[in-house]
Amino acid sequence: MVQSRAVMRRPSFGIGAWREYRWSANRCGRWLLLALLAAGIGLAAQPSVPRPEHPRPDLMRAEWLSLNGAWEFEFDDQNRGLAERWFRRDEPFSKRITVPYAFQTKLSGINERAFHDVVWYRRAIDVPRAWRGKRVLLNFGAVDYIATIWINGEQAATHRGGHTPFSADITDWLKGSGNVVTVRVEDPSTDRTIPRGKQYWHEQSESIFYTRTTGIWQTVWIEAADRTHIATLRMTPDIDRAQLTVQATATDGAQSGLRLRVTLTLRDQTTAQSESTCGSRGCTTVLTLDRQELWSPEHPTLYDATVELLSGTEVRDRVTSYVGLRKVGVHAGRVYLNNAPYFLRMVLDQGYWPESLLTPPSDAAIQFDIKMTKAFGFNGARKHQKVEDPRWLYWADKLGLLVWGEMANAYYYTPEYVSRFVSEWQEALARDYNHPSIITWVPINESWGVPGVLTLAEQQEHIKSLYRLTRSLDATRLVIDNDGWEHTDSTDLTTIHDYASSGAELSAKYEHLNDESRGIPRNGKEALAFGYRYNGTPFVLTEFGGIAFRLGAKQTENEWGYSGIEPTQEAFLERLEGLVNAIRGNPAWAGFCYTQLTDVEQEINGLMTFDRTPKADPDVLKKIIAK
Repeated sequence: MVQSRAVMRRPSFGIGAWREYRWSANRCGRWLLLALLAAGIGLAAQPSVPRPEHPRPDLMRAEWLSLNGAWEFEFDDQNRGLAERWFRRDEPFSKRITVPYAFQTKLSGINERAFHDVVWYRRAIDVPRAWRGKRVLLNFGAVDYIATIWINGEQAATHRGGHTPFSADITDWLKGSGNVVTVRVEDPSTDRTIPRGKQYWHEQSESIFYTRTTGIWQTVWIEAADRTHIATLRMTPDIDRAQLTVQATATDGAQSGLRLRVTLTLRDQTTAQSESTCGSRGCTTVLTLDRQELWSPEHPTLYDATVELLSGTEVRDRVTSYVGLRKVGVHAGRVYLNNAPYFLRMVLDQGYWPESLLTPPSDAAIQFDIKMTKAFGFNGARKHQKVEDPRWLYWADKLGLLVWGEMANAYYYTPEYVSRFVSEWQEALARDYNHPSIITWVPINESWGVPGVLTLAEQQEHIKSLYRLTRSLDATRLVIDNDGWEHTDSTDLTTIHDYASSGAELSAKYEHLNDESRGIPRNGKEALAFGYRYNGTPFVLTEFGGIAFRLGAKQTENEWGYSGIEPTQEAFLERLEGLVNAIRGNPAWAGFCYTQLTDVEQEINGLMTFDRTPKADPDVLKKIIAK
């Protein structure tokens, strides 16, 4: 494998937190120090290339090279670059940026929060000699929002969508040496028809909205492959039949005689293998396991998968992946995992970090967040208004955490919005289909992008069509039409957001939730869009709490939380326990999602501060959450 080298430096937690070590030893005690060591954070070497790990553990080729690190960079506020052909200019750009961190972040080396809607990147690339005769694929994990790529001055790719990956075969534009990649990115800062999630359209963040991300914000890498190689891969478990169906498409699918071979191993022992001939519609093979081990948060068993494309006796392409065998469904008002009722204890996770915003600063930081989520007593996370980094999903698969995958929403409904949203949502579904941790898809949150959905037929049909589209592309998971309120009859869960200030208030409000004759209580919004009736699906309280508690001195002038800021830790814990008790005491609820895992900028309603200091002993929180 071609990899980036690392040099040994001072131990780094990956979240800018050597002070966290001192805090854990002096204030919090043994539990946090053990958590850090368990995550490998305290012992991690500071890499010479940021985020050097393979960005897609679910789709790995042996020969790859990270392009993270130093790139030339330029703001193009006058939008002159295209006319002046910056993609072919000789003089260097005036700035340097560290990829994959956006220019708004500290780790980028620029840390500029003002509007810059057009930016340019450039760097030289060297293709290893061992790759000669192979195709060279250039991959971008995510670039926000419209990206155009040139290789040695020739346009090689374009992509629209700020949260999903894209690739280009750049072989035909490469020279023997001295190759240059140039990237132009356009990200309209104030356009609210673009799927943007929590990225604010004003320069300074406020309320529930945070600093923007512009440009490259996930790993860039190149890899070597045969001209005929695997283009897509879908693995679908069926635990009732103890089978796994693997579907793949090849870049040269019309070539006759191609075969797909899949080998599963568990703890280094081969457990199943299957081989099938590819057809005009792709390649499909089915594996049957004599003895299957299921995936769950309590037992996150993952099988290693080797997927090979063969022509005669020649292996044309080989990728390594993994699979978790699990099933999710609903029955009699409950969510079922692996054919047994399963109560959801989730936390809202915004996926922001102080040094790097949407980009996880390190692999260790990802592990830390997931391990702390479980230490607090949660069995799942709702990734909020963000298509999360694939490495985060990998660690959720590996460590055992249920995930609700959510799209970043726009705010205004227009035909252009529909085109943008539907296209990018399909790309997100395709990218993340194979992750066993994901059990629910959430295309829309709180009517964002469809503000008139309560009464307007076209917006109601839009969220219903998103439900049906999602189910047509993935029938193995639950789908929510519009999380929080204003549901139609097209949803697998009836989800409610309610920031009641006390357990008593929450308990009284939903005491008769199972009584259809009384209807579903309002929470400032109608639970159902006009013209629709409750469809009998399980109730989940997917946002509640949001209890603000300041740990230490005031950090920002505009800090806030729901229902005020608690003055003491005792008051914070008492209110939290009252709310959780109100939910657990009502059998109508099939689960909950607490707001939220961490503070983010001015929003101080996290169980941890923005720099990941827990606001209470995790064991105390776990006794409340997991009772």
